[in-house]
Amino acid sequence: MSTILLVDDELDSLWLFQLALEGRGYHVILAEDGKSALEKASRCLPDLIVTDWNMPGTDGVELCEHLKFYPALAQIPVVMSSGQTPPQEKSTLWNVFLAKPVQLETLESTIDSLLAKRLSGSRHSSHPPVPAPSRWAPTPAKLCD
Repeated sequence: MSTILLVDDELDSLWLFQLALEGRGYHVILAEDGKSALEKASRCLPDLIVTDWNMPGTDGVELCEHLKFYPALAQIPVVMSSGQTPPQEKSTLWNVFLAKPVQLETLESTIDSLLAKRLSGSRHSSHPPVPAPSRWAPTPAKLCD
């Protein structure tokens, strides 16, 4: 089962996406801002992150910048969503941008595609994966909720 970290300051969006993704068999972790998302990502090493851009405190762009600082987190695919267009020069920080309002079918197919790509890439890699540094070792999923 893949773990997805959902980050949004709009609780209704978090709950709607959580219900839809858990219905598809994903384990979902919620965060209401970029700072708590970074903490949860470092503890649980999710398979994918879906984040809103506009949030108080640490926004989605800053979250993506922080993720790139840590080797264990830098390779996690990120789906950015917003009602506004984020800065073009930062677009390399995430894998896919979805304009709000995000349709559930679009989100689900995007997540399925990114996770399939990540899984197939890890199986066909000629180099064994580099283990995460010990301070970023994942904890069991039941401790990350």
